[in-house]
Amino acid sequence: MMDMTIKNQLDNLQGKEVEEILLPLRVAPDQTVDLYSRSIHRAGSCYFFIFRQGTERFLGILAEEPENPTLNQFKGSPLPGSDLKRCPISAENAEQLRRLFDFTKPRTMGLETSYGLGDRLGLANPAHLRAIRPTGIKAILAQQSIRELERTQRTPQEVVDVATWAVFQEGYREGFGADADHLKTVADIDVMVPAGFRMFTFDPGDHVENEADFMRLDELRKRLDSLPWQTLETDFESCLSRYADRKVRLSDQFTLEPNASEIVRGLVKYGFVLAHVVEMHNHLQENYSDIPMELELSVDETEAVTTPFEHFLVTSELKRLGIELTSLAPRFVGEFNKGIDYRGDLELFRAEYVKHLQIAEALGPYKMSIHSGSDKFSVYNVIGELSSGLVHVKTAGTSYLEALRAIARVDTDFFREILDYSRDQYEEARASYHVAGDLSRVPEGSSLTDEECIELFESNDDARQVLHVNFGGVLTDKNESGGYLFRDRIHAVLTDHEDVHFECLERHFAKHFAPFAQ
Repeated sequence: MMDMTIKNQLDNLQGKEVEEILLPLRVAPDQTVDLYSRSIHRAGSCYFFIFRQGTERFLGILAEEPENPTLNQFKGSPLPGSDLKRCPISAENAEQLRRLFDFTKPRTMGLETSYGLGDRLGLANPAHLRAIRPTGIKAILAQQSIRELERTQRTPQEVVDVATWAVFQEGYREGFGADADHLKTVADIDVMVPAGFRMFTFDPGDHVENEADFMRLDELRKRLDSLPWQTLETDFESCLSRYADRKVRLSDQFTLEPNASEIVRGLVKYGFVLAHVVEMHNHLQENYSDIPMELELSVDETEAVTTPFEHFLVTSELKRLGIELTSLAPRFVGEFNKGIDYRGDLELFRAEYVKHLQIAEALGPYKMSIHSGSDKFSVYNVIGELSSGLVHVKTAGTSYLEALRAIARVDTDFFREILDYSRDQYEEARASYHVAGDLSRVPEGSSLTDEECIELFESNDDARQVLHVNFGGVLTDKNESGGYLFRDRIHAVLTDHEDVHFECLERHFAKHFAPFAQ
């Protein structure tokens, strides 16, 4: 029969609010493990929970009968001296967990305020959940782009599994999302769907004609013939008739009255974007119509700002083609550099954002999505002060920076190594990111005191960007012997000092969430 001592301890804790995250659990007369107090769940006659021995985590299962068939579904072995089954935190066991507990599966978030919480190290999601739980904001935990997967050498399944274990460990039953971010091809979709991703962010940035903003009208008209009209199921004259000489009153202060040149410019700029979205959408519908899904369109990583009319044109044409968005990320005015606050005219941003918001409300509703959203505190405050509209914010790099902040606090010499490596690799790494960090303003690690290393995260935007964009090399580069230069040590330091790491994350994300919290 079940070890009643363990059962009594679990009975006393299950479903109760306990301030302490880690509690001692006596599993044998002479053996105690650290129990994650929010992780206790029941399925039938079995208790499931997460515990830690040393710095390694395990899934524990306690059954009323030793031959309970549920036990056999999980890979593991009896904990010596106990009736407890100890199972590794593995992909195979994560899949079994999702079959037993629905709340551990990704789901769609719909139109609720949401935050993307990219976790490039695979360690941050429990802290994300602790920070977001009291806010009413919905968590998109598994958020990873193909580019990030390649640079971290992770798989889509790893990303979803990490989220599954995090929600189970934290007892987070409010539901979480999984965002296949910045998808550029149908092949990208096919990689992400089997892992459980249900939010699909299409990134047709390569198909934006940035030069359209500077072309003369005669040049623009020449481009019209080359647009993919067949895919768009229309022609120029039909488009012109839908928008020309039309007033769209969105508020007392805002009416769209596009002229012919604006329409031509918008079609040239975004015509191939529309065709690409049609291709991606059709692939999803034809191959995965049996799964729940939500779509986001992202044109944020482009040089050309998305005007309110261009936003209206793109969404209107997608609706005509039967494509409904859950969220849209335009290219806003100002600079959304990675890992630092917004740079630009906040009053202009506010005025333009309100226009975009009114279009989203009129044509959707759908959420306005803020990409490169890490640390855009001044933008958050603007949006929060408006107290209207639907919003989704995407972050990823800021969690990586908070991991480095924790390392700087507990092993400053190791942080100096990472800083110097990032300085050496910056010019190459920055090529595919929107950053403006000046390497000359980032000191070498050897010139900094311990306190100055920590202060970099607060006072040096250039250092934040240099550190931010080098995550790929830091996490994957190897030495001559084939071992990782930094990755294994990063995981070891952060696991050994989980309390410091999570403290950094929780404090930082509380600041992120505050303007949006219910």
